Amino acid sequence: MKFEVTILGSSSATPIFNRNPTSQALNINERLYLIDCGEGTQQQMLRFDVKASRIDHIFISHLHGDHYLGLVGLLSSLHLNGRSKPLFIYCPEPLKEIIDVQLKYSETEIQYPLEYKFTDAGKCEVLLDNQDITVTSIPLNHRIACTGFLFREKKRLRKLIKEKVEEIGIPVPYFSGLKRGDDYIDPNGKVYKNDTLTIDSAEPKSYAYCSDTMYDESYFEQINNVTMLYHEATFMHNMLDRALETHHTTALQAGEIASLTGAKKLLIGHFSARYKTLNELLEEAQSVFPDAELAIEGRTFIIGA
Repeated sequence: MKFEVTILGSSSATPIFNRNPTSQALNINERLYLIDCGEGTQQQMLRFDVKASRIDHIFISHLHGDHYLGLVGLLSSLHLNGRSKPLFIYCPEPLKEIIDVQLKYSETEIQYPLEYKFTDAGKCEVLLDNQDITVTSIPLNHRIACTGFLFREKKRLRKLIKEKVEEIGIPVPYFSGLKRGDDYIDPNGKVYKNDTLTIDSAEPKSYAYCSDTMYDESYFEQINNVTMLYHEATFMHNMLDRALETHHTTALQAGEIASLTGAKKLLIGHFSARYKTLNELLEEAQSVFPDAELAIEGRTFIIGA
């Protein structure tokens, strides 16, 4: 099953040359999920061939502008392009008022349903549960109410060993039971154990998106052992005082968090505009967690690769 993330924006607060405010497109089994929608997200989607029409779920972490100011424009474009299917938005409750006001004064009536699920930054809760994944909120510690999001695959059915099944001549109606773990009993009463006819599916993968937050162990347990951790790394550690003042994380702290929580891989992003190049931030994170990479715009990272 496809599970990959394309970085659309990785800058904090303000856009700078070659870096846009935060946004990511997650592809899970050919379903697209948009995570945050900073200014310029539509242009980035066009640039990196992310089809807006395929997005049915949008997750907004908090109401600082670099995480949502591109949303109304995207909603308007979907309307102008004839969208009719519902769009689900997971966000802080005041965002609905912000959207309603802008649509009201532009005299725009969206011609497709907007369905809201309001997040509670004080608790972890299931936001979405479908055939492929569950998405839960991650309470973070930022200057205003803010949540991250944990995307976790569901365990897939077992896989048939085609040669064994054909050799025994097992009828097709039994296949679904075998995939669920049932043994097979032939017409003569002979039992074939399931583990001789099937193999287990791959372990489910997970992606934790930790948006703006200061270092805070309260959310560590929830993100333990994720396949890929995206964590903000706004500053280098020599600016720890500024990070604490603004409720952000340093690159060194992001590496420490990945190490302490047993992440398989780390992506760092949300870089301050003060950094024209990013190698120093990467080196700082890698000093404590070697398997770290920069969330470079336009790059697609395969989760679990």
